[in-house]
Amino acid sequence: MASKERLYLIDGSGFIFRAYYALPPLNRPDGTPVGAVLGFCNMMVKLLNEMNAQHIAIVFDAARKTFRNDIYPAYKANRSETPEDLIPQFKIIRHACQAFGVPFLEEQGFEADDVIATYMDKALANHMEVTIVSSDKDLMQLIQKDVKLFDPLKSIFIDGEKVQEKFGVPPEQVIDVQALAGDTSDNIPGVPGIGVKTAAQLIQEFKTLENLLKNTDKIPQVKRRELLETHADLARISKKLVTLNHHAPLAKPLGDLKPHLDQETLRTFLQEQGFKTLENRLFGKSHAPTPHAESHTKKYTTITTLDDLKGWVKKLSALPIIGFDTETDDLNAMRAQLVGMSFAAKAGEACYIPLQSIKDPGMLFDFSSSKGLDVKDVLTLVKPLLENPTIQKVGHNIKYDKLVLKKYALEVKGYQDSMLLSYLLNDGRQGLDLLVEEHFHHKMTTFKELTGSGKTAIKFNEVPLDKATVYAAEDADYTLRLYHLFYPQLSSSLKKLYEEIDLPLVDTLIHMEEAGIKIDEHQLQSLAHMFDKKLHQLEKEIFKMAGTEFNVGSPKQLGEILFDKLKLGQGKKSKTGAYVTDSDTLEDLSGDHPLPEKVLEWRQISKLKSTYTETLIRQINPKTHRIHTSYGMAITSTGRLSSSDPNLQNIPIRSEEGQKIRHCFVADKGNKLVSFDYSQIELRLLAHFAHIPSLEQAFKEGVDIHALTASQVFNVPLKDITPEIRSKAKAINFGIIYGISAFGLAKQLKIGRDQASQYIKMYHAQYPGITEFMKKTIDFAKEHNYVETLWGRHCYVPNISSKNGSLRSFAERQAINAPLQGTNADLIKKAMIQIDEWLREKKLKTKMLLQVHDELIFEAPESEVDKILKPIESIMTGVCKLKVPLVVGIGIGDNWQDTHKS
Repeated sequence: MASKERLYLIDGSGFIFRAYYALPPLNRPDGTPVGAVLGFCNMMVKLLNEMNAQHIAIVFDAARKTFRNDIYPAYKANRSETPEDLIPQFKIIRHACQAFGVPFLEEQGFEADDVIATYMDKALANHMEVTIVSSDKDLMQLIQKDVKLFDPLKSIFIDGEKVQEKFGVPPEQVIDVQALAGDTSDNIPGVPGIGVKTAAQLIQEFKTLENLLKNTDKIPQVKRRELLETHADLARISKKLVTLNHHAPLAKPLGDLKPHLDQETLRTFLQEQGFKTLENRLFGKSHAPTPHAESHTKKYTTITTLDDLKGWVKKLSALPIIGFDTETDDLNAMRAQLVGMSFAAKAGEACYIPLQSIKDPGMLFDFSSSKGLDVKDVLTLVKPLLENPTIQKVGHNIKYDKLVLKKYALEVKGYQDSMLLSYLLNDGRQGLDLLVEEHFHHKMTTFKELTGSGKTAIKFNEVPLDKATVYAAEDADYTLRLYHLFYPQLSSSLKKLYEEIDLPLVDTLIHMEEAGIKIDEHQLQSLAHMFDKKLHQLEKEIFKMAGTEFNVGSPKQLGEILFDKLKLGQGKKSKTGAYVTDSDTLEDLSGDHPLPEKVLEWRQISKLKSTYTETLIRQINPKTHRIHTSYGMAITSTGRLSSSDPNLQNIPIRSEEGQKIRHCFVADKGNKLVSFDYSQIELRLLAHFAHIPSLEQAFKEGVDIHALTASQVFNVPLKDITPEIRSKAKAINFGIIYGISAFGLAKQLKIGRDQASQYIKMYHAQYPGITEFMKKTIDFAKEHNYVETLWGRHCYVPNISSKNGSLRSFAERQAINAPLQGTNADLIKKAMIQIDEWLREKKLKTKMLLQVHDELIFEAPESEVDKILKPIESIMTGVCKLKVPLVVGIGIGDNWQDTHKS
């Protein structure tokens, strides 16, 4: 006799919640939470592999309210609200069902269990067997001949015998036991005082609930009899609630409940969610690339003759867009020598040109090689191609390649940047190898894999040409592929950002990095010596306070002094067993003893010495005798530029030592440094975004905004505002921008938390628009996982819906500040582009050197200083129209610090 067909009915809603609570939070690249989606997909893979089902459906709850709420309004009323980061995953999970080719069912007004019961009856009527996949005890009432329950958590089948073990009754009597015992998780009342064990005993004796309630006089226990008689109605209502409805509408015919998996559809879905591990598990790591990029046979060519190069240049010159990359001997573009170049004509077709580099006397390493073509010959041939603005050269961080080639008198014109495109579309790291692995599932060869590391490392020109070619050519190849993948994904607002801010800024930053800034080396060395003396003096004071000498820079030894020897509190220990001695801990202890404050001072001086005085001397370029910082365009979450090698954005502004370091940055002979600094820019942006009439008016009238805030928040006339009160208001003003908490404000102002909380409440009461702005911003972030700047840049806030309270609070503070900081970043970028264009148009010798947060530093010949002041100020204040005026402070001096005194 042929075996019966089997229908698998999967409790999808149960799967979702188990997956959500079983896995840590996970976001896909655009910030959307997908932790439950991944868990759901993993369960699906496991089940589908085990089932080999011919008939299958996943069943979901359509909504919380069902017909049971009409019977008993308090049904499931005690259930907690659905976690916010789970809500957007419901829709994606339904997409997952479609991707796996599994039909899904849901019916308004009914629970998933009701739909399962109805389809079970239909299947049995058609002589099919049914397997219900769930861990929900409510479905045990359905177990019968030809119906099994499979618990996916324990990987076991539950039959009538196991139900008997759990409830003390067979499946057909489970609803009577549940009606008596109730269920606190679903707010089913049952009969108070009757548990599952007692209920089972009663049903075993009386067979049915109704028979029990009609024969309560036969129950010998007086209290139990009274409970049943008093709460008989509750028991009957409870039975209606636990009894599954077998008459839910059939959304799809039974014959349509069949799997129809399409591997490409599933793979595309997994790629969209970023589930690389699961995709590799299902399809293997060598599967074809994503549907976004066609599969190509790779053809990488090594160019070893000028005739070969001429042929490639001719081919490339006929194309509208090509991939491009340089190979060099240094990550710093201002120090780097050209070792080779690679070009991609199309996906999978690229070449590498190894070069005989010329030893530069200013460089530390000799990368000259007999392998490859002469640099001058190659540059002569590729110059018309690279300088042709009608042919787009796509680089990944093209700023680096352009800056390297500028040193060889070659200007790359007509360019695109796959890194900047990715930065606009995705949160996270923008490394080429990471993006290629994520989007094309190809693991690129690393530089270390080619050259090795440590003492056995070889130079790149010593790498066999076949391997060097693959390494270099695939950089150009996949850079071009990423461009073709990312550019079509830009929305109109992001495309405008890319074309009007991010891409034009490349040349502006190149001009700044190329210019560098002069350092007074002698003064820097004197400062290093002074820091040494200061550190030595501080150590003597610390040792005296401690009563012994120790290594001040050792957290372990410091912790033992503070907590074991001086007994300054209990102290917290890290996982290593050492005491925690971070700055927060030391600040908290400063009121109890002078030593922690001295250690904080020692740390600051020590950091300035190692980070700046010692490092800056080493970073003076031997050819230009200037410092050349590098600006990162795709690193911060808000769009702000970062500075590295060296980082000139973290020099302390207010400390005496930080000011002395700035004093070492000087103008060249016959020049002045000129500073243009946006005044209170983020407060002005807050007034603009939050629509606060009083602040708007104050900024328009040039009123002291901190004094005004002090007057309005503390209810003190403007004329009576003291420096102390103004200082508190200033701390609140700037603290609000960063979503400061009462704890943070209390710490900053050295006041009680209750008082700080009161200050914040008074501030919000005075400026209700700020409260509304914060709420709307956080709500927007929770819905989209990012916030937007004035120009539509996405600032991602990945933990905004985290179940971890501290992570979520931090993310909410980020969400409040990001539109302000991000808009400020876009605004100053636009100003920089316009100023750079104006300086070149006017053929002035003035150079823009540095961008540090809200400030731009220029070096101008003394004869040009007066010519640039008004035009640059006008560009900066007119770069965009806000509800409040933009104001720029101007300072002139022989060094950076002195520009802040004028």
